Amino acid sequence: MSKGGAQPLAPWRWLGVPMLQVVLATFLLALPLRFWGLSLPEPVFALPVVYAWAVIRPSMLAPVGVMLMGFYLDLLWGNPLGFWAVCLLLPYGLVLSGRAMLAGQSRLFMWAWYSAATALALGAGYIFTMLDTQNAPSPVSVGWQFLATVVLYPFADRLIDLFEDADVRVR
Repeated sequence: MSKGGAQPLAPWRWLGVPMLQVVLATFLLALPLRFWGLSLPEPVFALPVVYAWAVIRPSMLAPVGVMLMGFYLDLLWGNPLGFWAVCLLLPYGLVLSGRAMLAGQSRLFMWAWYSAATALALGAGYIFTMLDTQNAPSPVSVGWQFLATVVLYPFADRLIDLFEDADVRVR
């Protein structure tokens, strides 16, 4: 039986399911497969989810989910523990602080903000890596990772469309 009206947000739906999708997609593209001598791209699948969570609504659970995804990326990609957690929390905070300004904006404007959030995360990672190793990562590799991550914006947009109006406390 279908209930009419808005339903309250269930954390497992807007936090748990996207986290599981990020874990699976990241794991699949981290497999050491080569096609015609080229490896698979390594987009940061967590960034569309981080961006969408900051746009959807403030929550106490979302930053914990961002940190957990960051720790997972650290363990999977061999970074120091906390590296990706910090790199993901920076854009989360930026987008969360600009959330009121983002309400009702066009998809192109939202994509531009998503691109800026992606640049912040990867730029922070670039600087942290440079400070830690005393050597600069390849700017070309970081640029390709940026492009591969920016094209994931439609996933953030879909998540925002699914849950932006689901919170009955905001109405």
